[in-house]
Amino acid sequence: MNISQLLANIVQTKIDIEIKGLCLNAQSTQPGDLFIALQGKLTHGADYINQAIDKGCVAILVDSKEIECVIPSIRIDNLSQYLQTLANTFYKNAIKVNIISITGTNGKTSVAYFISQLLTKLGIKNGLIGTLGITHSQQLSLNTTPDILTLYQVLDNYYQNNIHHAILEVSSHALTQDRIAGLNIKQAIFTNLTQDHLDYHHTLDKYQATKEKLFVLDTVESVILNQDDSHYKHFLNITKDKKRISYSLGDFDSIKTIEQGFLVQLDHYVFEIPFLGEFNLLNILAALNSVEALGFKRDDIIPLFYQLLPPPGRMQRIEPHLAWIDYAHTPDAIGNAITTLKKHYPNFKIRIVFGCGGNRDKDKRAEMGKIASNLADTIILTNDNPRSENPKTIIENILSGIDDSYKLDIIENRQLAIETAITTLKENECLLIAGKGHETIQQFSDKTIYLNDLEIAQNSTKAI
Repeated sequence: MNISQLLANIVQTKIDIEIKGLCLNAQSTQPGDLFIALQGKLTHGADYINQAIDKGCVAILVDSKEIECVIPSIRIDNLSQYLQTLANTFYKNAIKVNIISITGTNGKTSVAYFISQLLTKLGIKNGLIGTLGITHSQQLSLNTTPDILTLYQVLDNYYQNNIHHAILEVSSHALTQDRIAGLNIKQAIFTNLTQDHLDYHHTLDKYQATKEKLFVLDTVESVILNQDDSHYKHFLNITKDKKRISYSLGDFDSIKTIEQGFLVQLDHYVFEIPFLGEFNLLNILAALNSVEALGFKRDDIIPLFYQLLPPPGRMQRIEPHLAWIDYAHTPDAIGNAITTLKKHYPNFKIRIVFGCGGNRDKDKRAEMGKIASNLADTIILTNDNPRSENPKTIIENILSGIDDSYKLDIIENRQLAIETAITTLKENECLLIAGKGHETIQQFSDKTIYLNDLEIAQNSTKAI
């Protein structure tokens, strides 16, 4: 598309250049892209123009900042307001994809992963966009929900490859920043709402208000709500004009906890769910109701449950030990994960390795320390992603929630902490390695290193 066509409804230009793509991130710029330089939270996109040029961009759009560069550039006031228009104009097929969206503090990834697997087994091609990355695409994102241009590009690519359904994890940041603006979101799922991201939203009420935006979109036809969450009635009340579907642990006629998961009865079916944690029972019900709302029968969906695989890094077992890695990085999630192990292995002591991320909600650190020390028998405190914060300060924040009489170990080096936990694990202990799950990098103020909790744990196991 010619840049003059792209900008026709925004600004007139005599620049005559063909554009192959749109990009907000200089690092992911492709040859032929139009780089869009906006003010970010900490830096301005204009600071990375040379990097974008080196990557092959052919023109620049910039907001009110004055720039000088060796390729054509166009200054547009309030440029961020036109991102949806630019995305719609260039990636015309994106809005033709039917989107199932999931939001909530915890459970988004598992619900999305289960829905995607069920649809695939039912013969429906689909794409999955979320914390684990983007399926059926070369594009990667470090965010739960990609930026609006990446999102439109991926969806446009889906449609051109005959993928007409997408499952999208929607973060509160994405809703605040209008990353999903204009998309064809047909279904909205609410998993739960607990403390997280208060560094960004400041209060739980504002966090909830942000989540509401997804459920009142005009395109949304049906909403699926977790009845067991304390915020359920609020979301029920704001969606009176939608088809509302509720789910609850009470939907099961019976639930029996077994070591490898649960044996349940639902309707006239008795079957095994091979995942630990009652929260996964709720995730399964969310997926069931989502797929059923698309027109499939329960009799066709339920027999597929035993074939489902867990998402990477979500209560993922490390054989041969009673050890798991999990993405739990909120007070609610870490409490649920420890409680899960106590329920499935009531005669075992629980050891946990965890830390907290830097440059994120500081208030939850003491709460996570308090919950972990109240529920787990032993703790190894370590680094998560310190980012630009002092790792010792983060650990001190966690310690402020732990009684002085509680005995624990502090091993800042995360690899060493995991290795120590695995190699010293007793026969009567279960181990939870929490916080990073599927992630494969660790971020410090001066460097980013490769670090994979699963690989470290598996290699430690082999060394025993």
